[in-house]
Amino acid sequence: MKSIIKKTNYILLQLVLLFAMIGNLVSCYDDKMEWGRDPYYGEVSMSELPLPLQEKISRYDVLKSYTDMILGIGIDLDLYMENETYRNIVNQNFDEITVGYHMKHGAMVNSNGQLNFTKVDGLIDKLKEANLSVFGHTLVWHQNQNASYLNSLIAPQIIPSPGESQLDVSALLDGSFTGWNRNNSAGITVVQGAGLNNGPAVRFETTTAGNEWDTQLTSPEIPAVVGHAYEISFWIRSEAPGQGRMSFAGMINNYPWVNGSALFNTSASWTQITYKEVWSDSENKNVPFTAVANAIKIVFDMGKVPGVYYVDINSISVIDLDAAPVEVNYVNNGGFETGDLTGWSALNPGAGIEISNSEKFSGSYSVKLTSSSTSKNAWDLQIESDQITLDPSKTYTFSFYVKSDMAGKGRVSFPGGVEGNQYPWMNWTGSGASEAFATVAGVWTLISVELTNTSNVKLSFDMGYLPDVTYYIDEIKIVEKTLTRSSITFRSGPIIVDKTDEEKAQIIGEAMENWISQMVDHYKNDVHAWDVVNESMNDAGQLRSGKNVTEPAADEFYWQDYLGKDYAVTAFKLARQYGKPTDKLFINDYGLENSLAKCDGLIDYVTYIESKGAQVDGIGTQMHLSLSSDTTKIAQMFQKLAATGKLIKISEMDIRIGTASPTPEQYAQQAALYRYVIEAYKKFIPEPQWYGITVWCVSDHPDEHVNWLPNDAPCLWDKDYQRKHAYKGFADGLAGRDVSADFTGELQY
Repeated sequence: MKSIIKKTNYILLQLVLLFAMIGNLVSCYDDKMEWGRDPYYGEVSMSELPLPLQEKISRYDVLKSYTDMILGIGIDLDLYMENETYRNIVNQNFDEITVGYHMKHGAMVNSNGQLNFTKVDGLIDKLKEANLSVFGHTLVWHQNQNASYLNSLIAPQIIPSPGESQLDVSALLDGSFTGWNRNNSAGITVVQGAGLNNGPAVRFETTTAGNEWDTQLTSPEIPAVVGHAYEISFWIRSEAPGQGRMSFAGMINNYPWVNGSALFNTSASWTQITYKEVWSDSENKNVPFTAVANAIKIVFDMGKVPGVYYVDINSISVIDLDAAPVEVNYVNNGGFETGDLTGWSALNPGAGIEISNSEKFSGSYSVKLTSSSTSKNAWDLQIESDQITLDPSKTYTFSFYVKSDMAGKGRVSFPGGVEGNQYPWMNWTGSGASEAFATVAGVWTLISVELTNTSNVKLSFDMGYLPDVTYYIDEIKIVEKTLTRSSITFRSGPIIVDKTDEEKAQIIGEAMENWISQMVDHYKNDVHAWDVVNESMNDAGQLRSGKNVTEPAADEFYWQDYLGKDYAVTAFKLARQYGKPTDKLFINDYGLENSLAKCDGLIDYVTYIESKGAQVDGIGTQMHLSLSSDTTKIAQMFQKLAATGKLIKISEMDIRIGTASPTPEQYAQQAALYRYVIEAYKKFIPEPQWYGITVWCVSDHPDEHVNWLPNDAPCLWDKDYQRKHAYKGFADGLAGRDVSADFTGELQY
């Protein structure tokens, strides 16, 4: 019916034109009122009548019929799967698709680092039916990443604040839940490795929105002292933004708010939730969270918002803030009761460093250090602790017990510094003020000293002064000099130990390999070309960095800030390693036609990458243009890219107009620029270097522009999926001529 209407309109148009010609003839030759021929021209042919623009555009063939190079389109996965009109345009006009979002790290990787291939696998099956290939986009970029997951990998180690919890979590640690009550038991489990620092976590899964108590975990009764103030805290994260609540039994307020709300918020990052003071309506102020019964319960209510939540088991604590103070040792494994050197490193072992269970001051073990027969320097026998984080505003007592099999001598040095000095002379109790302390044969001696103005420090026991001496060291402690409720059991916050730059580089390198290896290997038989690195350069032609980004978006993560300049070298090597040797691997960037310095910087970076042993097959220039784009710079860019000898791809082309309601003149300018770019590509890029041209988005329909160029008209089809003037310009550029010049006024059936 549509074609019949079109043909009918066309016939009517021709008749109107004929009657107009008749009118002209009558007015010019009033003395000749009968129909006849123009003696100078001859009889008028229907084929000679001019065609209107829209009729010309409608007569064009599908785009891929005008070129032998790869013609690609950037698509939205969901629209392709669900919108038949959209899908038919893609299938009929293009050879290759690039998925705009769903093949990126942010879409593929969940909060545990696992990849979900389901949606993309379904798309690829659908594309195979249409004989369309897939260009992989993109492996390493600074945007559209699961930044929350990547940041969690390098997040500081969180050591809960000191204080003895009144809650026994052993039934959670072993997964038995003995004494705990689960409402929706299928949705509450224990997962090893899902907690803080890879410890165990309680996993709550809420599938549908409901009441807070629909997914609920209630503790056994916890002995309490009526009138004592308590602090209840834990660390929690979720796979997506969510909310939860704590309720209680036996407390002054069993449904307290936290941070001004009845519900607390959760995200993919670990968050500490603490209940310490509650609002008292009767007194109109915050009051201590006190017990009103001899036994209390704590309840996790996670049924309100659907999602998956993880509560770190070892961080769940119920602290009696009015209990007697407890001594806290800041030295990890200071008594060597793990039976090994956990928390310590043997830097220079002398004649031997081992754990002893025969000589110990207390407990079951001590550390035994034996100097060699040639030992003469303090550092010839040396053991060092992990880093210890202290509050420089506080005073600490550092102490240990030592004995030796003969009179000996040792010192403690402090990597990281005590009052700025790694090798201070200390006023050692039992040895006086000196760098070294003395040991007594066969007698345990207490050595201690006060530490002030000390923050991040290590303890290095340097016992190599004398040859052939065996030392035993035990009960190494750093404790606050004055134990008070406010400094010990009142939880002022966790100790946070950051990872070193070297540790972060290793972790992020492993995350990159995990991502690229799984992605490329999974699609090895379906994807044969990839944007391996995307948007690596800033506009000045230098390597992009996030260090000067004050407010990064939630999905931003700059791999290069952790792996350095070679991050792209690693990415290309991994893509080659896990893919096929014939895969075409690209580096892709935007604005190269606007900043020739950026174009030069990208070319230089490709040279650098290849100097490090990786292979870059092609360069993608995105070409997100506007009507004001400089055509001279476009030509210069193509010439620079051609000189690399690499495959060159126009990878994401669109042309902004600046309005969603352009004039015919603006549509014509857009069409002319589309044609110019295609012809310039073919003119300046040698044919062996043509990879192809990809346009970005199908149409101007709002569904395609929620997150990209809203309120504009940048595409080849309009918001109703009808061909625009730009379609003609693009096709003419591919064909290298005005295709419509061959069209006649003859009716098309």
